[in-house]
Amino acid sequence: MKAINLIEKYNSFHDYWNPRVVTELNGQQLKLVKVKGELIWHKHELEDELFYVIKGELKICLEDSEVIIKEGELFTVPKGVEHKPIAKNECWLILFEPSGTKHTGDQHCEQTVSTFKWV
Repeated sequence: MKAINLIEKYNSFHDYWNPRVVTELNGQQLKLVKVKGELIWHKHELEDELFYVIKGELKICLEDSEVIIKEGELFTVPKGVEHKPIAKNECWLILFEPSGTKHTGDQHCEQTVSTFKWV
């Protein structure tokens, strides 16, 4: 057991929309991801999804509104709510969600990740 240096972990990868698992606890996974551009509209029928912005800014479009999440802020998308994350510039996120949560929920696209790597 040792402390995890998140900056070192983020610096170990350079691609976008490809979450890496950094730790697991009580059936939940903490994932690190760099994002830029847009992901598709999707929802997670059974899982809430927490977005915590480490660096940059993320916009999450919802059916009838949008939320801007800035560095040091977090937002939880409730299960069953359709959403679309967008980052104009590179953004570093922590995702906290149950193990087994599908990356793009009920949708599939070229950015969909089916097996998450550990970092």
